[in-house]
Amino acid sequence: MSLKRAKITGVGRYVPEYVLTNAELETLVDTNDEWIRSRTGISERRILKDPEKATAFMAEKASREALEEAGVDASEIDAIVIATVTPDYIFPATAALVQKRIGATKAYGFDLSAACSGFLYALSTGGMMIESGRAKKVLVVGADKMSAIVDYTDRTTCILFGDAAGAVVLEEADSGGLIDFVHHTEGDEDCMLYQPAGGSLRPASIETVQNRMHSLRQDGRSVFKKATEGMADVSLEIMERNNLKGDDVAWLVPHQANLRIINATARRVGLSTDKVMVNIDKYGNTTAATIPLCLYDWKDKLKNGDKLILSAFGGGLTWGAVYLEWNK
Repeated sequence: MSLKRAKITGVGRYVPEYVLTNAELETLVDTNDEWIRSRTGISERRILKDPEKATAFMAEKASREALEEAGVDASEIDAIVIATVTPDYIFPATAALVQKRIGATKAYGFDLSAACSGFLYALSTGGMMIESGRAKKVLVVGADKMSAIVDYTDRTTCILFGDAAGAVVLEEADSGGLIDFVHHTEGDEDCMLYQPAGGSLRPASIETVQNRMHSLRQDGRSVFKKATEGMADVSLEIMERNNLKGDDVAWLVPHQANLRIINATARRVGLSTDKVMVNIDKYGNTTAATIPLCLYDWKDKLKNGDKLILSAFGGGLTWGAVYLEWNK
């Protein structure tokens, strides 16, 4: 039985209308535009302001656009994998909500939690479904409403995150497609990046709410160091095991966490900045949505045969890379 490969046949996205600028953040916390831009590369981020809408809403919008571009009806989808750390509910899964809303009547679905690495974990999971022959069409989504878990009195984190969703449709490839992936995990016992409450260890209580324990917390310096090393190392790792040099790669598609991390990764693998997808200035860090947002923004520049390296680092700690050859 020959191994089938998966390829991306459709890309979609959703970004909220509301733009939270650095200037507005200056009115909320002790920070300024120059400081934010020089240290992160972020100028603005999108926020889903409607309290009645959450991650499933954004994921549905992105999914519909991806399906339309792929020319695939939702009823043809075999499986839905959604990467998110901000599900609408602990259960049911966000994937189940999206499955119902788009009419993917024969699909099963589940959520996957790997923070900023989530989309790559989900992409490789969907790819393996197709490689095994168990699925022919898989919907993969990265979506997060980070504003729901950001503490807007914490200047070290509130400047970083935005809300968005990105989706891709995977189908069998005649050539190219998802060729290889590498993933790593290192249990974050030191809690460098986590949400203290809301799980079974610390369920919601008056104390957890009063102490803002349902918002994310980050040891910025430690995470920055780990992320810089991890994204660069795993990008080089996947290139070396596939005998790729910088000249072979058309695009680096990095997780958009910090412009300095992105530039360090590009230097490590020998790529010039004109071969690196960067849109962090417009959206900030949208966690699981950053990489599909890049694919969407650059889709008109991608050519069949282009070799792409996708890489990410996130809470968990998790990091990974995917090597794919564009063949849409």
